[in-house]
Amino acid sequence: MLAKLTAKNQLTLPKAATNAVGPAEYFEVETQDGRIILTPVRIQRADAVRAKLAQLDLKEQDIADAVAWARRPAGKTRK
Repeated sequence: MLAKLTAKNQLTLPKAATNAVGPAEYFEVETQDGRIILTPVRIQRADAVRAKLAQLDLKEQDIADAVAWARRPAGKTRK
């Protein structure tokens, strides 16, 4: 199978290749010994949220405080 690299540096993968690996929207890209290796990645939204929370170093109390703030009636200030 062949895939052509466009002037915009894009590839269209042959349908037979993508069918063989199953549905995937994203691919991990690696290079090895002059080869490009594509590995399908199935991103799960919950994992992305957990990763972002870990990156922000939020604690459980930070989340509880934010939820309490969001649930306060409009115009009400903290005592």
